[in-house]
Amino acid sequence: MSDSPSRRPSSSIEDYIRVIYGLVERGEAVTNTSLAGRLEVSPSSASGMVTKLSQQGLVEHVPYRGIALTSAGRLLARGVLRRHRLIETYLVRELGYTWDEVHAEADALEHAVSDRLVERIAAKLGNPVRDPHGDPIPAADGSVEELPTRLLDELEPGAIGQIVRVWDTDPNLLRYLSEHAIRLGERIEVVERQPFGGPLVVKVGSPPDAAVHALGKEIAQALSVAVL
Repeated sequence: MSDSPSRRPSSSIEDYIRVIYGLVERGEAVTNTSLAGRLEVSPSSASGMVTKLSQQGLVEHVPYRGIALTSAGRLLARGVLRRHRLIETYLVRELGYTWDEVHAEADALEHAVSDRLVERIAAKLGNPVRDPHGDPIPAADGSVEELPTRLLDELEPGAIGQIVRVWDTDPNLLRYLSEHAIRLGERIEVVERQPFGGPLVVKVGSPPDAAVHALGKEIAQALSVAVL
């Protein structure tokens, strides 16, 4: 890692690499179209950047089959994510931000902070391994501590677990979860999957005080659960 932000790849390259990594994390297809949608650019712009990333040895692009990060690309992505997620954690723990306020701030700051400052932040926070949304914070060497989890939407009635990660960064979704006490660390039990595309009925919290919620697919696909 270089201490100076001016010696890193451009913010645009870092953004693309981070989005590719995120799509892979979710198990989603990485294509020019999916990148264009996530980054709000045209498919032709995404295609041009993928070509550039391939020339720099950061991705492998097999036409009609998808885009994959090389080992150098993964290391770069994890460096960006380390900065992003440590900044989010610092904003929540030290500056009183709520978890729905930090993503845009971290997006702006992740390209500007030096590695020295990032490591000072990590030390100040006690070298956390999870950010406020439960996302793993890569270590300085690029390693990541992964937890075996399942998306809530994949679980069948009767399954019980603990909410450990929220994938969506939409502030409105995060505020909705907060307002309904659906938080990281909470016990969650799947009660019923209503038919014909209906909501997933769950109990959140410890019995006998668990609250019943009917969650739509968007939320059910945004929550990761460590199944007990």
